[in-house]
Amino acid sequence: MREKRQGGAGLGPRLTTGLVLLALVMVSVNLRPAITTIAGVMNQVPVVFGLDAALLPLLGTLPVLAFGVSGPIGPWLARRLGTGRAVALALVVLALALIVRVLVPALLLPGTFLAGMAIMSASVLVPQIVKANRGTGWWTGLCTMGFGLGAALGAGLVQPLQHLLGGSLPWALAVWALPALLGALLIQRSGRVTAAGTSTPGTPTAGTPAEGANRAAAGDTTSSAITTKPGHTEPVLAESARPLAPELPLRKQRTAWAVTAFFGLQAMLYFAITSWLAVYLVSRGIPAAESAALLAWFSLAGLPASLLAPVLAGRPGILRIMAPGLGLSVALALVGVLAAPAEVQFLMVGILGVVQSAGFGLAMALVVIRSAGPQSAGRLSAMSQGIGFAVASLGPLGAGLLHTRTGGWEVTFLALAAEAVVLAIAGFLAIRGPLVSVGRAPAPADLESKHSLVR
Repeated sequence: MREKRQGGAGLGPRLTTGLVLLALVMVSVNLRPAITTIAGVMNQVPVVFGLDAALLPLLGTLPVLAFGVSGPIGPWLARRLGTGRAVALALVVLALALIVRVLVPALLLPGTFLAGMAIMSASVLVPQIVKANRGTGWWTGLCTMGFGLGAALGAGLVQPLQHLLGGSLPWALAVWALPALLGALLIQRSGRVTAAGTSTPGTPTAGTPAEGANRAAAGDTTSSAITTKPGHTEPVLAESARPLAPELPLRKQRTAWAVTAFFGLQAMLYFAITSWLAVYLVSRGIPAAESAALLAWFSLAGLPASLLAPVLAGRPGILRIMAPGLGLSVALALVGVLAAPAEVQFLMVGILGVVQSAGFGLAMALVVIRSAGPQSAGRLSAMSQGIGFAVASLGPLGAGLLHTRTGGWEVTFLALAAEAVVLAIAGFLAIRGPLVSVGRAPAPADLESKHSLVR
């Protein structure tokens, strides 16, 4: 039984839950500026940091490549430190990487890779905390909106900050270490506020959302044996106490692979777009400052969609259309950005931002709603983000190489549109099939009523 933190003894369940949610949103805000700040000033990087222009595609690829190889780090740290401390440590490392990579030019590439590893280590734990909270789609939506807000702030503020700081691009990039440290402080404090009477596994408990918040933030991802669903009076078995069936490895569960494919393909599109959109717009005759502002608008326009997509995903009738429909919408929006004149790029980039952000919100929601419990959500999150981001690392690199090889942008945008069609197919498959369950899985009869979201 855990001891109560002395400083948090008087916190009520709602305040505790609110503190964890606030910390999660702040964490999410910090998981994109490291990428979009560089993307917004990509044309300045060779001059300011002495980086060979031929390495710019690699610079855009490194964070996503780091995502792909560091997926297991977050769950590993959570098992040893607790989820709250693991996320806090990742944000501290992120802050250090943001400072070192720009103040020591020779470490620009290694520092960017380290920043990507830190981001991934924190990112994979967000769905696990939401699932342990039994958080609704609004929880996932607020977190995904935090990702979009951070991306928009990074792209939109980097040049104003550079002007404010006397024209120093390194300091305009390093200043983003401050919100990362603030996020670490918030998640660390929320992670230390645990309920005085947290039950051990096998003990009946009411299983309120606030108790789930306490357990998740403190690193206890194991649900109690008996819980009560919000809005229901009958107790239900938690993931660790349901009837057990023979163990089925995650790699053999087709739903897990479909969710991973959807996550990876939407991430590949996102990082290819954010890495090269500003450069493409400059090639269309739009000034560099305005192009950076349009990159910020791409993220900002998608904020409402990233909030609402996880909420709407909880409705099977809407999900049946949304899962494949978003991929097709992204394909059409990419063709629109390619074909539209410079005068209407504000509109077309905004539409692209809406459908792309909705895809990310749905990808995060699928990790939660297609898993059987917190432990399964954590493992599915690590798999979908780890493998997904490894695939996504090809996006910025492939887009850059296609542009370099062809000398234009038509082939690049059409290739991305074709990928978005494949994303639609992955979405169609991800909402069908049994829930993902890891370890000693629930018996088939336990999942029979939830075999598929869409029949």
